[in-house]
Amino acid sequence: MTPLQPMNKTGKLFATMALIEALTWTGLLLGMFLKYVTETTDVGVWLFGRLHGLAFLAYVVATMMVATRLRWPMWALLVALLAAIPPLVTWPVEWWFRRRGLLSDR
Repeated sequence: MTPLQPMNKTGKLFATMALIEALTWTGLLLGMFLKYVTETTDVGVWLFGRLHGLAFLAYVVATMMVATRLRWPMWALLVALLAAIPPLVTWPVEWWFRRRGLLSDR
């Protein structure tokens, strides 16, 4: 198993945004459960829908910036951008990129 590589400031930005994007997805999924399954409240969808929309856009911008600064190959940029679409995939992608050394000075 490859040890985790130390991250530079740009890599830390990507890791932070990946975590925030995943956490807001979690909140939105919980909100949808409360709204559509238990039919108790729609506050979670109202709140986390807005937060996740903002987090998604910030993640995309941060990913483009990090990919440029760290000179990622095109496949890494595409994987990082596509990871924002399914729920909770940005965090494992960040972990994988860190193990490959894509979030540090090479």
